[in-house]
Amino acid sequence: MQLLENINSPYDLRRLDIKQLPQVCEELRQFIIEVLSENPGHLGSSLGAIELTVALHYVFETPNDKLVWDVGHQAYGHKILTGRREQFHTNRKFKGIRPFPSPSESEYDTFSCGHASNSISAALGMAVAEKLSHRGNDEAMRHVVAIIGDGAMSGGLAYEGLNNASSQPNDMLIVLNDNNMSIDRSVGGLKHYLLHLNTNEKYNRLRFKAANWFHDKGMLDDSRRRMILRFNNSVKSLLAQQQNIFEGMDIRYFGPYDGHDVIEIVRVLREIKNMSGPKILHLHTKKGKGYKPAEENPTIFHAPGLFDPETGERETSSKPQPPKFQDVFGNTLLELARTNPKIVGVTPAMPTGCSMNILMKAMPERSFDVGIAEGHAVTFSGGMAKDGLVPFCNIYSSFAQRAYDNIIHDVALQNLHVVICLDRAGIVGEDGPTHHGAFDLAYLRPIPNVTIASPMDEHELRHMMYTAQLPNKGTFVIRYPRGRGVLIDWECPFEEIKVGTGRRLREGNDIAVLTLGPLGNVAAKAISRAAEEGKSIAHYDMRFLKPLDEDIMNEIAGKKFRRIITIEDGVTTGGLGSAVIEWMAEHAKHSDSEIIRLGLPDKFVEHGSVPELMNMLGMDEDAIYKLL
Repeated sequence: MQLLENINSPYDLRRLDIKQLPQVCEELRQFIIEVLSENPGHLGSSLGAIELTVALHYVFETPNDKLVWDVGHQAYGHKILTGRREQFHTNRKFKGIRPFPSPSESEYDTFSCGHASNSISAALGMAVAEKLSHRGNDEAMRHVVAIIGDGAMSGGLAYEGLNNASSQPNDMLIVLNDNNMSIDRSVGGLKHYLLHLNTNEKYNRLRFKAANWFHDKGMLDDSRRRMILRFNNSVKSLLAQQQNIFEGMDIRYFGPYDGHDVIEIVRVLREIKNMSGPKILHLHTKKGKGYKPAEENPTIFHAPGLFDPETGERETSSKPQPPKFQDVFGNTLLELARTNPKIVGVTPAMPTGCSMNILMKAMPERSFDVGIAEGHAVTFSGGMAKDGLVPFCNIYSSFAQRAYDNIIHDVALQNLHVVICLDRAGIVGEDGPTHHGAFDLAYLRPIPNVTIASPMDEHELRHMMYTAQLPNKGTFVIRYPRGRGVLIDWECPFEEIKVGTGRRLREGNDIAVLTLGPLGNVAAKAISRAAEEGKSIAHYDMRFLKPLDEDIMNEIAGKKFRRIITIEDGVTTGGLGSAVIEWMAEHAKHSDSEIIRLGLPDKFVEHGSVPELMNMLGMDEDAIYKLL
């Protein structure tokens, strides 16, 4: 008998006998494997969280009780159990269900979670709100559970939430899904700490029963509980038992337990769910659990693309293709590092995703994975630059938003020579609004001492990286998109590009098209089509958003084009189009010219393939052609 096909909500799940839960887990795991083999998504993380997901929805009265997911690619099982099984084949597709939990999609999705480490803070806020709203109310309070994992505990925000948890009135439960992984292998002291952390299960049970007895007798309120917890921790330290970091923050700790024993997880959750005060349940899980190819290659099967569900063989193209921008970055960085001993590489937990692993393999002593800690990655790079190194700090554009103050305060303010490479800039596709690199041009342009460049192709990326590592270049930002470039023959000799200089790609007298980055290739095709019809269109690859090429701007102003079109893969507010308008206003040029800014709108862009989204946004070749 198939159980999963009869589960349309957690209410159906909770009607099952606990002995049926292992079968549900197996069916859920196989369903995810089969669907994702044809519709790519995040596989390994969700497979590792199956038993945890089933147990949570079995024990807690969702959606009344709130599950706050961290790193949303753990949550495919959650989506399927909460009424989206029939739609799951549309996951990440244009107009299909969203790639990560989203409150706008389902009442079971309590908070956005595309970026790591926010669950504890968000859940704490909800738990405090629940406490405050029930003052003097006899109605049972809703439970709030934060589920954090996939290396997200290495993020600083998680510790800010933990630090605050014991000082606020709340009964929050934190579930630590400890799989020793983020996307690549987890790194840092916390990994080793969690790996060796252990407590006595009998001791925990006895203490829990004693606490319940005192609470039932009216002898244990929150103040006394914290006092007893601190005394207990002191006794444990005195007796040379291990006091863990969580209990050091006055948060009750339970575990570690086997995160793939669904019946045991249910038992533990039932025992601790009504305990007052913050507590943490530590589960050991395996990324890719239950699917041998994913267990053996968890990094590759984090998001494997199309694959054969029987063999795990991934689909690849046999014809030659241009390389991914990230691979050009990785190979070029190693090439530069071999000639410049000052170069080092830094990444916040994305060595494979940004291809920093190429440098790591060849020069492990000069490459650093700092964990999911974007702000630290930038400040760490600033510290190395202060003492003479040239760090290439590679962060996904949307994640760099979390390091904004660090870029300003710890790098740009001191004009330190840090090269910040922003991968996944612009529209990224199926990962959607939490991952689109929409804002970096706009939020970086106002910062003094920052150079902002974007290559049109792979050769330009190599030249910009070479230029950025030369002496006296200060804080240098290079942004490039997710996916492949346009040149199969991508290797070329290095050339220095004078900072703040663009290039004229086509002469013209009627319309001027100014592009920044790889969208220039799309514009070039549209311009060629228009030129065949006799239209006179000039095309400028600006290369640099900051500083703008003054010679190009003066040329455009002097020619008095009928129309000026700016094209950028970022929000129009504050980006290239804004910079051009500001330059024209400041220099009193072309007040009667029509300036059209083509870029991302003032709204969060949904998920879908890049071509689909570009068409929707009016930024593909046909849309540009119609403007000419």
